[in-house]
Amino acid sequence: MIKLGFVLLIAVILVQGMLFWKYQRQVKDICRQLSFLMKHDSNMLITREMDLGGIGELADVLNEWLELKRREKKEYLKKEEMISDTYTNLSHDIRTPLTSLDGYFQLMETCEDQEEQRRYMKIIQERIGSLKEMLEELFTFTKLKNDSFHLEMSSCCINKILKDTIFSYYDEWTGRGIEPEIQITEKLLFMNGNEQGIRRILQNIIKNGLDHGEKKISISLEEVENSIRIQIKNQVCHVEKINVDQVFERFYKADEARSKTSSGLGLSIAKELVLRMEGKISARIEGNDFCVEIVFPE
Repeated sequence: MIKLGFVLLIAVILVQGMLFWKYQRQVKDICRQLSFLMKHDSNMLITREMDLGGIGELADVLNEWLELKRREKKEYLKKEEMISDTYTNLSHDIRTPLTSLDGYFQLMETCEDQEEQRRYMKIIQERIGSLKEMLEELFTFTKLKNDSFHLEMSSCCINKILKDTIFSYYDEWTGRGIEPEIQITEKLLFMNGNEQGIRRILQNIIKNGLDHGEKKISISLEEVENSIRIQIKNQVCHVEKINVDQVFERFYKADEARSKTSSGLGLSIAKELVLRMEGKISARIEGNDFCVEIVFPE
């Protein structure tokens, strides 16, 4: 009886020793795999031969971590490529006003007619304004694509912001012979948003209409099912050239010939700001009108 018990004890010790050896070997193997994955760009996952002693749980957690890091790296590379493309495209667009600036400065140097000099100076100022706007839009777009950027939110009166923005374009509309159709509800509508961001959204959409539209624009603000809806419509020629599925993409320009002073980022910035304020933005064609609709939760 004593002999049998001794044999069983020896057997248990041997089994435990074998399990400990396998456990130790498995831990070393996981360390080896991790070391390899740290040095090489690989899609491999951690493998194991046993699940005892928490080995299986450890391997699963490590694999989840590896998958997360790979997704983060993929997103980072995608964003880095997007920013690089943005700088490349905008650098190309900036050459046009820069080249014309150089030409007009040379004309001013050789011109003795003061009236002509004033005309050249006005054109130069317009080109400088276009350059400043392009660089500002590049800065804003890059900032919005940064995950660490935080948009300060507070209670905003949409009626006031929309009216102020419309008023700021009054002189420009008058100069172009445009009489906008305005329909703004008398009920004061409030939302949790960023006042400067909302103003920028409206400015970019209105400016897009001024750049590409004809002598007609209509703007409306109303409350619909506990939401705030803003619609901005522009009559455009060659409406068939507009792809509403792409208008909010970077550098989309339906008419390249008429977009030489545009960065192509305006509607893309508007979309980013709307999404950051938990709103929705869409575009559609209604007859000869290009319509942008924004819906914000109250």
